[in-house]
Amino acid sequence: MPIKSDREYRDMTLAVVEVDDDQEQEERDMVVRGYASTFNDPYVLYEGEDFVYQEQVDRDAFSGTDMSDVIMQYDHEGRVFARTSNNTLTVTTDDHGLLIQADLGGTEIGRNLFEEIKGGYTNKMSFGFVVDGEKDEKSEAPDGRPLITRTITHVRKLYDVSAVSIPANDATSISVRNLTNGVIEQIQAERLEAEKLELKKRKLLMRAKLL
Repeated sequence: MPIKSDREYRDMTLAVVEVDDDQEQEERDMVVRGYASTFNDPYVLYEGEDFVYQEQVDRDAFSGTDMSDVIMQYDHEGRVFARTSNNTLTVTTDDHGLLIQADLGGTEIGRNLFEEIKGGYTNKMSFGFVVDGEKDEKSEAPDGRPLITRTITHVRKLYDVSAVSIPANDATSISVRNLTNGVIEQIQAERLEAEKLELKKRKLLMRAKLL
């Protein structure tokens, strides 16, 4: 899978749109849809012993996003199954999130993919995008670990949506590692500083008892 260093990747769920029982209608409409992102709905990207890192997408994050030619692929490579420039792929927002809808009936490989999705063999997707605005907020998880919440406030460009063979792919893992780069070091430094202060406090208490 080709991984672009400036892009982030996230998984989503794909489903087949219900169609009429009419055979002609079913052959004509081989449509799949799913939400590439939900709004203001935090999801955990990384969870370790030191901290929890979660992310959410602001309701207005896709306002002004470049979606001029978004394509649909398989595992982010190879043939194109649908694209916005020829109206076989639509990308819209509603109150819930970013809705992707693709008509796969235009090519033989697209029709094959539709059958795989319909049969439940493929039901996950990933999408590639570049963030243009974000903010981090630090709080505390219920178990006391530091909780960092990243809010994506603006997406500059949406490149592709891809049906994937295995969700949580390497591209997503790399994105998470890039996002948390420096966060672990910062938390460890804060913890070390807190331990130093605690040790200093204990020494002062012991000294006071000896006087």
